[in-house]
Amino acid sequence: MRWLLGLRLSVILLNGCLVAHNIARADDLVTHNRIGRIDAPMSFSFRVVTAHSNNIAQPKFAAGMKALYEKYARSHPDWRVNIQLMSLQIPQEHARLLEQARNGTAPDCSAVDSFEVPRFINEGVLRPIEQYFTKEETDDLFPFIRPIVSDASGHFYAWWWTTDLGMRSRNTALVPDPPATWAQAKQAALAAKQTAVPASEGILFNGGRNETTMIDFLPQFWAQGGKLVDEKGTPIFGREPNRSYLLNALSYYRDLVESGAAPSRVASISNYDDLTAAAIAGTTAMMVNGDWAMGQMQAAMKPEALAKWAVSMLPGPTADQRSTASGGWTFVSFSKDPAKVKACMDLVREVYMGPAVEVLQRLPTSQSQFDSVPMFRSDFYLRIRDYLKKGQARPGFPIYPEISNRLQIAVGEVLSGIRTTESAVDEAVMQVAKTTGRRQ
Repeated sequence: MRWLLGLRLSVILLNGCLVAHNIARADDLVTHNRIGRIDAPMSFSFRVVTAHSNNIAQPKFAAGMKALYEKYARSHPDWRVNIQLMSLQIPQEHARLLEQARNGTAPDCSAVDSFEVPRFINEGVLRPIEQYFTKEETDDLFPFIRPIVSDASGHFYAWWWTTDLGMRSRNTALVPDPPATWAQAKQAALAAKQTAVPASEGILFNGGRNETTMIDFLPQFWAQGGKLVDEKGTPIFGREPNRSYLLNALSYYRDLVESGAAPSRVASISNYDDLTAAAIAGTTAMMVNGDWAMGQMQAAMKPEALAKWAVSMLPGPTADQRSTASGGWTFVSFSKDPAKVKACMDLVREVYMGPAVEVLQRLPTSQSQFDSVPMFRSDFYLRIRDYLKKGQARPGFPIYPEISNRLQIAVGEVLSGIRTTESAVDEAVMQVAKTTGRRQ
């Protein structure tokens, strides 16, 4: 009897081990650094922004991305995806990525910030990907996208899967009507400071040394018809009428600070989180922020406080001159193996091209998704879709990062009172000319 009892116990333990093994294998399809079976015969490396992966800090979003990854893994059992997380030091990450691409050590599949894509195209390190998407899908993208991710021959080198949008957020208890012009924005900010108890700051925006400053500032320049470069990528922002447009935009910024409509500290703000934190704390009446800010505010504010906030298009010099900046993230492939390029684009198509924008609550780049995805049918998102039609992307030429760097300095110096608008523009033009070796 003892041997029979022992046999039964052995069978029970074996069954338990098998069940545990099967559960572990099911869970093992996705880990923090892998998608797919660990023993899959084929693999590719995948570098992704942490916030766009199953490693995102918010449990709800992490669970949603894990589910999407598991679905991909089941559909592609022969592939293992080795996840590499991209740090928050985005400029340094892209410099490292470009160097890796040059020496052949870049990941097979990688995230690339949209405004960096032209630099990678110019270096000749990306694989064409248009064959993995239909004409209907590429035609469905918002107009500002194609010039950034394609070359003169029309070849696509990146799939721009999510975008964003700069716009004006305001506390309607302090600013009831959306300002349509620069003058209205200034007056509304000054009036809000008088109305608020205790007094709040009128309007906040990025003015420090960061690309965020360009995202906030360039729409003021673009709204007038300004162009930073010509069709060949030659800098022309120092030529008329672009120089005058730039002076007008800088003068508007300077006037906001000198009048008290904006605090002088905007010259050192370079992070949207600082702006959102001020809105949540109730210390600003308006801010220039992105579409994502409302979601962050919703998570941190009581419903009655959030209900006071509304969004609108950025104001312009006149009500008819309006623009906004759109950025976002793409995926590219550096691999020379066609099978890996296809597997990369399968991941992009099946996870990021549609489902991930809903799971992560990001803006899609395909216009039709505003009709097909339920969450994008609200009044908030329908307004954003209209704003995106006026969106502009930063120029798709290798010289842009240097132009941006010099204009960031110009904005900061004007806001701080270190230079006049004319001197700041002239200095930026001269420094960019030194880089390009030509005068504007």
